[in-house]
Amino acid sequence: MSTTISKTAELSPVCLEKLSEGELEELTAIGMLPVDALNKPYMLPPVCEQHHAPVAKHEMKAGSVLNEAYDYPRPSSFSRGMRVNLGDYTMLFISGTASVDENGLTAHAGDFRAQCWRTYRNITELLASEGATWRDIVRATCYLRDIERDYRDFNEVRTAFFKWLELDPLPASTGIQARLCREDLLVEIEAIAVFKSS
Repeated sequence: MSTTISKTAELSPVCLEKLSEGELEELTAIGMLPVDALNKPYMLPPVCEQHHAPVAKHEMKAGSVLNEAYDYPRPSSFSRGMRVNLGDYTMLFISGTASVDENGLTAHAGDFRAQCWRTYRNITELLASEGATWRDIVRATCYLRDIERDYRDFNEVRTAFFKWLELDPLPASTGIQARLCREDLLVEIEAIAVFKSS
């Protein structure tokens, strides 16, 4: 019989026997496990004392083109994006977004340029879900699986897209080579948008 901990049905159980000594130490230190966790297999309620009023925020979705990460066959724990209201201004923080379709499948496996276009389409729909556009993007971080091989194509697609949108000024941007979450994904982009709240 395995000893597990779980706070809610939505969380995957954590098998205590599989945790390293370091994991047990850290989970205990942040308050997720009681000091005698191996004798009392449960998670403690969160101890996040907030000493200030929380900022209004909610998750972003664009289900017509992009499923939720927690619906993947191997669920992942993040929101597609977060909307944060700061008085007269709103900020959108868009998570790393790739060429994933509404069923959570990779779209255009092996076709780098098509993956770029699908990634831009997905981000466009996330922006639209909050009443924003690419004109509101102030920063983009672009992750390429093979930057040496694909940067030229990436820059051509990005330049064509931004020219079509007539963006001026262009968003701040950084390109990084990175191993992405799936072998068949070749590009991923995260972005930050800011606009005046209506």
